[in-house]
Amino acid sequence: MPYETLRIERRNKGVAWVMIDNPPANAISERLMEELEKAADELEADRGVRVVVIASAHPKTFLAGADLKDMIQRGTQFAGNEAGIAEQSARMQRCFDRFATMPKPVIAAINGYALGGGCELALACDFRIMGGGKIGLTEVSLGLIPGAGGTQRLTRLVGRAKATELIFLARRLEPQEALELGLIHRITPPERLEEEAAAFAEQLSEGAVRAMGLAKRAIYAAEGLPEDGFGIEAASFAATFKTGEPAIGLAAFFQKKQPQFLR
Repeated sequence: MPYETLRIERRNKGVAWVMIDNPPANAISERLMEELEKAADELEADRGVRVVVIASAHPKTFLAGADLKDMIQRGTQFAGNEAGIAEQSARMQRCFDRFATMPKPVIAAINGYALGGGCELALACDFRIMGGGKIGLTEVSLGLIPGAGGTQRLTRLVGRAKATELIFLARRLEPQEALELGLIHRITPPERLEEEAAAFAEQLSEGAVRAMGLAKRAIYAAEGLPEDGFGIEAASFAATFKTGEPAIGLAAFFQKKQPQFLR
């Protein structure tokens, strides 16, 4: 089926690449989420697809996170309606969770910046290979919190203490530090990212991917990612809009200034 914000490339040994191409900034939009979900449905149903790689057509950005202008407009639309805002957070959680629960190995080939929602999509993948840029959950710098599963997945990946530091300080990690923390699995020179991601994907594809899918389901259960954890995150994301801090953080972002939360 045709897509507007991504393309699917079926390559050697049953490896399918999902190339996100949503110019100008590769930001998360409702259209992109719809198409990611459709792509997940298509690739999960295709028995010829053994491994999925999520990558970017943008030269410097893996995924830019939420469209902030759209967020401001929606914030106005949902003013006083926390349930509506929480549903927008839950919407992103459900989208990214399609790859976390897909019974096939999923690799994030991170070619550049993966901040905020971009980091959250990468966290939903089984493996993260990074060729450049920075990665992190930076939402608190805007007066928000991660709302697409980031508070849950990062905590389970690196532990509560380090997740608290990374989220509270909105840390943007270089690849080496991200590797040392266990946030990513491998680092590669930028010019070799596609080659190395392809080689790793083909290595996985040569294995018992049906067994991997079953193991993935069991691992997901062991992680203990309950729906109430995601629900609390979504509700907390919505509650930030009552604090007044997103208005400060988002305005400063567009003015290219440092936000002044201390007044």
